[in-house]
Amino acid sequence: MGLFDFVKEIGRKLFNREEEAAEKIKKHIEETNPGIDGLQVEFKNGVVSISGQATSAEAMEKAVLMAGNVQGVSEVNIDKLQAPPVQAKVEYYIIKKGDTLSAIAKQFYGKANDYPKIFEANREVIKDANLIFPGQKIRIPLST
Repeated sequence: MGLFDFVKEIGRKLFNREEEAAEKIKKHIEETNPGIDGLQVEFKNGVVSISGQATSAEAMEKAVLMAGNVQGVSEVNIDKLQAPPVQAKVEYYIIKKGDTLSAIAKQFYGKANDYPKIFEANREVIKDANLIFPGQKIRIPLST
């Protein structure tokens, strides 16, 4: 489970130089602290490595998405991140051009009005339900 792929050219711009990337990504994750104790972040050649202790599988997933949806990041490695086993069924989805959260909700849940489930599951990555972008990776909780 250790490696997650992302689109390197897409995402929130947090750093200008590789030397500052790890510190900026760590600060970005800690701003909304999804639940990683002893968080450590390393960055090299587009790969973010996260270590620490996740309080839940959801916290681990959110930290991965927060790090991966940063411009300049192509992969997130969590081999050194300790986390409880995943309990809930979750699917990852890469947003395509023309997608809306309502359309994604209709695809996964059968009802467009269930889009708040997706929005709430991705609050750390999606700040406004109307502002999603192609290439962004989000989590879709399949069991509630």
